[in-house]
Amino acid sequence: MSDPIQQAKECTTSGSNIRMTRDRVSAESKLLINNGRTVDVNQLVPIKYKWAWHFYLDGCANHWMPTEVSMQRDIEQWKNPKTFTDDERHIIKRNLGFFSTAETLVGNNIVLSIYKLVDNPECRQYLLRQAFEEAIHVHAFQYIIESLSMDEGELFNMYRENKEIYEKDEFSMSCTDGILDESVDLKTVEGKQKFINNLVGFYVVTEGIFFYSGFVTMLSFGRQNRMPGTCEQIQYILRDESIHMNFGIQLINGIIDENQDVWTKEFQDYLITRIKKAVELEVNYAKECLPRGVLGLNVPLLREYVQYIADRRLEKLHLPKQYFSENPFPWMSEVIDLKKEKNFFETRVTEYQTGGALEW
Repeated sequence: MSDPIQQAKECTTSGSNIRMTRDRVSAESKLLINNGRTVDVNQLVPIKYKWAWHFYLDGCANHWMPTEVSMQRDIEQWKNPKTFTDDERHIIKRNLGFFSTAETLVGNNIVLSIYKLVDNPECRQYLLRQAFEEAIHVHAFQYIIESLSMDEGELFNMYRENKEIYEKDEFSMSCTDGILDESVDLKTVEGKQKFINNLVGFYVVTEGIFFYSGFVTMLSFGRQNRMPGTCEQIQYILRDESIHMNFGIQLINGIIDENQDVWTKEFQDYLITRIKKAVELEVNYAKECLPRGVLGLNVPLLREYVQYIADRRLEKLHLPKQYFSENPFPWMSEVIDLKKEKNFFETRVTEYQTGGALEW
């Protein structure tokens, strides 16, 4: 019979990431990826990337739960056949159908790929928080759909039945598929570029472009005091997504700074092409959601807005603007930047932080 004490010693000393040593981890020796055995990835301190830690603290301060939001007025409005036109009901259902599964794709990507490859502990601390927030967002859309007694099968399966939603989700999932292959090696330029492409696909495209036409259309109902509970939750989700996107872009730029060999002209051109493809997919989605204009919205306005935000994302990646479009919805910036005050659909105070104060 083997000695259990000896077995414990072997488990402690023979692990791939833990070794016995009196050497202390220095902040300078930390990297965003490819730490290997250079530093112990289990040690949070000393913190090198203070921006990542601050994103984590901001996320915690911003905590909310869907069931805190009353859906009573939404239920009354949705049951009233005179409150919404058929076109308005169509766009609401399309957006809820897209969001209900897109949030799951983002959460899966964090857990299955990003967390595995970003082995910096302060970044991982935020990724754990973000993964939880994605679960909250999935919960929010389930709560909305259930509260309104919508056909759950129709909405949750919409990404497999609706071509425009399918193409957006397929774009995102292809980014995950590219790095789930165990042969991907982050020591190589090709491997690092695949990973950066994944990060751009989710943080810049999925959370930074694909979600935003849906945010505009849904929050437009809120501006008319319709679907107030739904729009309140979407405003909270928008706040979360803004932090997610900014963290992701800072992570991407940090990885590029530490791995200059990946930032070739060919790779930059490839990323620009991918983002332009995403804009095209989002405009197609807008066309399907808005066969006719509603709420003062139409496809040309949404196209202009998607192009505008795409240019902003490109600039943050230090890539050239492609569209030079104006922002047709300046009130969206106010929603994102709003720090206190009562929200524009008059339900409750939007300062839902439990501690600290966000800096936008």
